[in-house]
Amino acid sequence: MKYKNKALLLAVAVSALCSHSIFAQDGKQTTWDGSVIGFEPNSSGMLGDAAGIRSGLSEKGFNFGLVYTSESATNVAGGYNHDNHLAYVDQVVFIFEQDLERYTGIPDAKIEGLITNRNHDNNLTTQRVQDSRAYFNDLNQEVWGGGSITRLGYLSFSRSFDDRRLHWRVGQMNYQQTFDQIAPCDFQTLSLCGGKSSYARSWDTWNIHTWGTTFAYDVTPELTLKTGVLEKNNLSTQRGRTWSFSTHGSKGVLIPVEAQYKTQVNGLPGLYNLGVMYNNADQYELYTAPGDETRSHNNTWFMWAGFNQQITRSHDALNRGMSLAGGFALGDQRTDPFHVAASLSARYRGLFDALPNDWIGLGVSYLDMSKYQARAQRLQNTLNGISDYSDPGYTPVVGHSIQLDLYYRFRPVPWLDIQPDIQYWIHPGAIKETQDAVVVGLKTAVRF
Repeated sequence: MKYKNKALLLAVAVSALCSHSIFAQDGKQTTWDGSVIGFEPNSSGMLGDAAGIRSGLSEKGFNFGLVYTSESATNVAGGYNHDNHLAYVDQVVFIFEQDLERYTGIPDAKIEGLITNRNHDNNLTTQRVQDSRAYFNDLNQEVWGGGSITRLGYLSFSRSFDDRRLHWRVGQMNYQQTFDQIAPCDFQTLSLCGGKSSYARSWDTWNIHTWGTTFAYDVTPELTLKTGVLEKNNLSTQRGRTWSFSTHGSKGVLIPVEAQYKTQVNGLPGLYNLGVMYNNADQYELYTAPGDETRSHNNTWFMWAGFNQQITRSHDALNRGMSLAGGFALGDQRTDPFHVAASLSARYRGLFDALPNDWIGLGVSYLDMSKYQARAQRLQNTLNGISDYSDPGYTPVVGHSIQLDLYYRFRPVPWLDIQPDIQYWIHPGAIKETQDAVVVGLKTAVRF
């Protein structure tokens, strides 16, 4: 299903903290309601119509959303460094769309764009919770990434063909505009934020852009098949490429294929997907045996699957009730540091009659790291002649980690979310020697 006005989709995407909605492709309208599975209708912003500016622009086909998000976290027990620290990061997201169909007659033609500004490079995960000698595999504050910087997330053109069943997008984009969009990003823990395809380290998430084109075809109103070709460019994350349209640094292409199924079970909405991504760019193997040359592979893969299903309805109100969501991903552990990423979560919208727009959520995630990476770390310790974990020169050896996150989202007014949470981390950073950690966080969102 599609929102009646794509401006609603834009605002929902931002208010869901950058999870991009896919309740159907352009132009379709049904009564299918995804509120309880995490994709709510648009709510008025703090500035309302902004003295007629918003409605005036909308009349000309320009719609936009502006959201400020902050995430705080503090370690209250355990972790690698027990010294208490309060970490704070924030971002501003500007997302916009210009309707071109009214001017050109081209079905669903539009320009879509997203700009992010992140500040306060203050990451509790690497500063306290996990071993500082290890690379992070999860984050206490999912919005952190890339430091204090303003970036172009995407700028693309899209339109439809074949009576609005085939949807084409091209430009500076990222895969999350089209793929793996069935779960919202509501938890503050990164591994519970959205789908699992982000653990394919071959591509970058929503605030990094590269050249690409994607296609989505509605085989039936319920089943959509998606594919595309995206640039593989290792330089795309660099600060100098934040506004670049250059292809310098391109090493190959990524070809994702995904099937997405939208259904109703006993009248309750659900979304399901299954996808795989092929990468033809050279990637180096994580482990090299002594005396051997480092091997590279130009045929790596990554697969993901997920579901998001409403399971209960409160007092016959479709937009209140419980949903269950799960995700699973399997990586090519020769080159991807993540072998398995999985999660399961439960959410309830409108638990209390007096607070129908509040949320409560509980999730657990599991990350199993590549055995090739672990083998390389053991070899490094052997070559250095170090076996004592407490030695500063020791290289921590990865295994698996488990993260739990419980939150309550309070919405006192339509444009404000206040979301405290408590996180429990088992083997932070997938290092078994690191003490389990308890973290308390606070996530807020203000929609303008």
